[in-house]
Amino acid sequence: MSPQEEAPAIRIFVDADACPVKEEIFRVATRFGLRVLLVSNSPLRVPRNPLFESVVVARGQFDGADDWIVAQVTDRDIAVTADIPLAARCLEKGARALDAKGRVYSPDSIGDALASRELMAHLRAMGEMGGGPAPFTARDRSTFLQRLDDLIQALRRTDQRMRR
Repeated sequence: MSPQEEAPAIRIFVDADACPVKEEIFRVATRFGLRVLLVSNSPLRVPRNPLFESVVVARGQFDGADDWIVAQVTDRDIAVTADIPLAARCLEKGARALDAKGRVYSPDSIGDALASRELMAHLRAMGEMGGGPAPFTARDRSTFLQRLDDLIQALRRTDQRMRR
């Protein structure tokens, strides 16, 4: 890339319907001047900021939000999602992916995450396991903030190396 060429801006795509860290994403994105796209099946409140956008996909369209994110995401972007198959699809496109508890998915770790997801679904279907995920904690929120910052910094370092 020549010095005159700018790398595409980093964007954060949020699988937003049940995301508990939207406010944290807004704070971090504001600090770095990053665009945030909240993708959902219904309208969401978004702070008045030209960097933030709520994208509503067709209601009742199974995986519509996921499909929209995958169609838009690039290797310059970060996807925030609790949906492991969506994270896998984003990784296939070169994007970074993490969940609201700060778990960063990578090409090396996504296979294990998908397998664990399938095993847990099977155990629940057999009645061997009940309940849902562990409650969201302040520590989870802190871990998420740190990992999001780490991913942004890594993408920015990549930009700097490419400009040289």
